[in-house]
Amino acid sequence: MSFSYDTKNELCRLSVQKTCCARAEAYGILLYCNTFNSAEVRIITENPQFAGRLPKLFQRAFGLKFDRRPEPEQLRSGSAGGEDGSGAGQTGKLVFQITEREKLDKIINLLGYDPQQNLVLHINFGLLEEPCCRASFLRGVFFAGGSITDPLKRYHLELATSHMQVSRELEVLLRETGFTPKAVSRNGGYVTYFKQSEHIEDFLTLIGAPVAAMNVMSAKLEKDLRNSVNRRLNCDSANVDKAVAASQEQLEAIRKLRTAGRLERLPDRLQQTASLREKNPELTLSELAEEFDPPVTKSCLNHRLRKLMDLAEEL
Repeated sequence: MSFSYDTKNELCRLSVQKTCCARAEAYGILLYCNTFNSAEVRIITENPQFAGRLPKLFQRAFGLKFDRRPEPEQLRSGSAGGEDGSGAGQTGKLVFQITEREKLDKIINLLGYDPQQNLVLHINFGLLEEPCCRASFLRGVFFAGGSITDPLKRYHLELATSHMQVSRELEVLLRETGFTPKAVSRNGGYVTYFKQSEHIEDFLTLIGAPVAAMNVMSAKLEKDLRNSVNRRLNCDSANVDKAVAASQEQLEAIRKLRTAGRLERLPDRLQQTASLREKNPELTLSELAEEFDPPVTKSCLNHRLRKLMDLAEEL
């Protein structure tokens, strides 16, 4: 199952209650579905949960039934795929259609358009004055035209329609609701999208999918933790590389002093330091300082090793 599929299934568990909200949700679906004009409504889905919700939603919103709808056994058989192409469903396409003139006129009239004029689709903001209706409308938009990428891969939620004016007005609606979406034209369609995890979480919460929102949040925390661990490991690895390089420089200086016969003429503390470094080339300064009896400070050890290297440079 895809993340989009699971999210829409979560949304399908919401009950269809107030008529105004049912109409707002159906409105969002119509503006973002396959076909909505004065001659036909056609909604195609591969999600049997969404297909089961549509008849109840349209009955509540407009008091009518679809002229064409899937057989009950198609809905009961289930589907194994999602809207974003992740695994084709066993039932194939589930088609809902309205072509009766009276039903279409009723829908068009209830949504604030004039059935006697050419239907030019745009968002009727008068139907979305209440916050609950706006949330329901956006839920319908997501049902019909939305998809969301698995947040463990990347953050991307988009809402796609074939109507330019609807897409522009949706962006206005989202901005009024507190979001900052981006928009792009793609393959003759119009896409409104989010790439910030926080906006995706807030949008999913608003439309009634808190579990999906929590999954986005959990994925972000997991990726942040993984990145933090990787940065720490990289930092530790860099420190080890630096310690090894410094140790090699110190050993080379000690060998140079020994070859020149200078090492045995140095003070005991420097000879002891050279001896312990040769026996423990892999230790860091802090670890090597603990090998002295009594232990010395890291600063003291660093001073002694620097003295050995300075003496070697004088040769």
